[in-house]
Amino acid sequence: MRYVPLQYNSDFTRAYKRGKPYVHAYTVLYVNKNRLGHTRVGITASKKVGNAVARNRARRVLREALYQTLPQDVGGYDLVFVARALTARIKSTQAARATAKLLSAAGLVPKAQP
Repeated sequence: MRYVPLQYNSDFTRAYKRGKPYVHAYTVLYVNKNRLGHTRVGITASKKVGNAVARNRARRVLREALYQTLPQDVGGYDLVFVARALTARIKSTQAARATAKLLSAAGLVPKAQP
């Protein structure tokens, strides 16, 4: 695993309040600097996404997209990915492209070549 998971509600709340949001049709990314020196990532899906099966699928899709796109040496950031309604209906490759766009917009990875 390349990152440490966010565990506490206070960490998620801090990322929502102080973090900078980056929005895509499939997901929303909140980026907040931390002083720990390593990256922590949280993945959430609200009830707006659908029933429990759809929410779990959305989290699985986002987790796989993160494994494909998140580099090892991002630095000290808290990243919170929030699944949207379309996330449960897409493939992990589409989610990986969306995640790469969000991470490059946040300045965490170099821009992808078209």
